[in-house]
Amino acid sequence: MEIKKLLDESNRYIMNTYNRFPIVLRKGRGIKVWGSDGKEYLDFVGGIAVNILGHCYPKVVVAIQKQAQRLLHVSNLYHIEPQIKLAKLLVEHSFADKIFFCNSGAEANEAAIKLVRKYSKEHFGKEKFEIITAINSFHGRTLATVTATGQDKFQKGFEPLVPGFRYVPFNDVAALKSVITHHTCALMLEPIQGEGGVKIPDLDYFKNVRELCNKHNVLLILDEVQTGMGRTGKLFAYEHFNITPDVLTLAKGLGGGVPIGAMLASDKVASAFVPGSHASTFGGNPLVCAAAIATIETILEDGFILDQCRRMGECLKDGLKGLKKEFPSIVIDIRGLGLMVGMEVTRECSAIVKACMERGLLINCTAGNVLRFTPPLIVQEKDIDHMLDILGEVLSRLS
Repeated sequence: MEIKKLLDESNRYIMNTYNRFPIVLRKGRGIKVWGSDGKEYLDFVGGIAVNILGHCYPKVVVAIQKQAQRLLHVSNLYHIEPQIKLAKLLVEHSFADKIFFCNSGAEANEAAIKLVRKYSKEHFGKEKFEIITAINSFHGRTLATVTATGQDKFQKGFEPLVPGFRYVPFNDVAALKSVITHHTCALMLEPIQGEGGVKIPDLDYFKNVRELCNKHNVLLILDEVQTGMGRTGKLFAYEHFNITPDVLTLAKGLGGGVPIGAMLASDKVASAFVPGSHASTFGGNPLVCAAAIATIETILEDGFILDQCRRMGECLKDGLKGLKKEFPSIVIDIRGLGLMVGMEVTRECSAIVKACMERGLLINCTAGNVLRFTPPLIVQEKDIDHMLDILGEVLSRLS
């Protein structure tokens, strides 16, 4: 089917909720994707940090194929073997004692919001229900998670929002101290703000946050939907800050390309959920759990993938810093951890993204003027060099 016809039918039949680029992607392998017209693209978006091992990673594909021949779906009314194995893997490699599975990051955050409120009311009374989040955060698109998101542009038109949320600047301990009251049940924070522009906190920020939570009987939720599963060079970003959350949420990279979310919690907090408290029909079904097991096992093998992520992350940042020196009138800042990297520029960056796409490079614009790079953890130095050549050419034309 010719591209024009596909695009026309997409516009005719699919709700207009995305500003889609006029290409139709049909095939992917590793760090490359191909359009319907056969054009090749170097993919530094990675499904927005989803394709953690690249497109169609062989071990993940084989796991999906084998599971699809065995069992696609059964209800959570019954025990599911791949789900049990995945939960064990996550518990053995994190702070958590218990896991709840769902289908997305928004659902994982929704579950976390419900859990901390239920736990806090049961232990401290019905008045302890407020959740503090950060300005410029992003936690999802459900009504509760869009309320938790500290950005007006995502909330506009959906009022009245869910009551019980307050917002403070990210990386500002004094601001947190000033708004915690006897009503506060939890703080909900991203270790690194992704949609907010790849904002990284001071090294002691989360240490101080954890101390505040302990002092005021407040739970700490870390939204690691984007930072989790090795994206920052460690399996979970909280490991960089030497703290332990009470609740953690995952999605994106967890399934290696299939939709799965998870909420992790300590036994103490998880005990607030009992049969009937919360549920998900598709959450943790056999197919997605098989893919997630293959993904995690690959990431953990000999530490190779995590070492690769750290090395290539430094390579990527060094290359972008070179562009900053070359184009000081355009590039303001380079920041990131592992392979979650942002380049802040002096202008709205959608034109840069479009120009790169026309030259066979997929990158992403967030927070208006930040180019976000979230390539698969299998990216090689030659891929980064290729990306830098294309981006450098685009910036040269702009300057």
